[in-house]
Amino acid sequence: MPIEFHHPTLADREWMQPYYRAAGYRGCETSFVNMYLWGRGYGEVAQVGDYLVQFIKYNGIKYYAYPAGQGDLRYVIDRLIEDAAYYNHPMRLLCVDCNRRQELDALYPGQFRFTENRNAFDYLYDINRLADLGGKKLQSKRNHCNRFEQNHPDWTVEPITADTLPLCRAMAEDWYAQYDGETSDEHDFRIEKIALGRAFDDYEALGLEGLLLRAEGQVMAFTMGHHIQPDTFDVNFEKAYAHIQGAYPIINREFARYIRSKYPEVAYLNREDDMGLPGLRKAKESYHPDLLLCKGFAELEATL
Repeated sequence: MPIEFHHPTLADREWMQPYYRAAGYRGCETSFVNMYLWGRGYGEVAQVGDYLVQFIKYNGIKYYAYPAGQGDLRYVIDRLIEDAAYYNHPMRLLCVDCNRRQELDALYPGQFRFTENRNAFDYLYDINRLADLGGKKLQSKRNHCNRFEQNHPDWTVEPITADTLPLCRAMAEDWYAQYDGETSDEHDFRIEKIALGRAFDDYEALGLEGLLLRAEGQVMAFTMGHHIQPDTFDVNFEKAYAHIQGAYPIINREFARYIRSKYPEVAYLNREDDMGLPGLRKAKESYHPDLLLCKGFAELEATL
């Protein structure tokens, strides 16, 4: 029998999130928040055994996310194989990192072909490095922050609340307007705008936390994110006016300080992947990530 998948709603958060936590995975995909914000891009969900499973259709190709949970993994993957056979499409697993590849190969020796996807690698940073910006490698970031502080001596940061969400929403609308409506030369922002709109609409219900930067009576930047694992905090969105020198580095620095102070157990900030966009990759690499979470997919080759 096929697995009965459904599109998740806010009501699913309560039962789904414990499975993601139990997986112990730091990747941004293992999160109810990201699944909800990015909608159908994260597919449909179901519970199989002691695991949460996802079915995803992307660019016409069908995948299953690597199961999240703990227990009899072989049983769950066998059910996914049966589901793929029922619908007569290849059995492909997404979000397969090095550890999961070893786990899968131990269960199904030589039966899956693995392919890395560099564009999907998550960038993880030691929170102390982003909060303190120490060392020669981050000297330029310190310089940008210093310049911002000199040019805007009245600057302040504050947690985003229900009262200040409309200010962030207005700033985001203005920010997107600078990219000629919907697109820039490198990146199509239409899907991101929908995801950010959902974040504004359901900010408290999703357990999001954020920080906004003010100077000269206006919001110059904001950022928001959520816990993926107890030691890892995901940065979902970060917007700043690029023409204001230091706005991006200072909201980055201040958010790291804010999370470090509020959650001492957090060791890493996950700033997600670069989607293969040269400008975004350059920006993320400029902070010298401490971990690159390798990801790829696995496709079943042999008949079980």
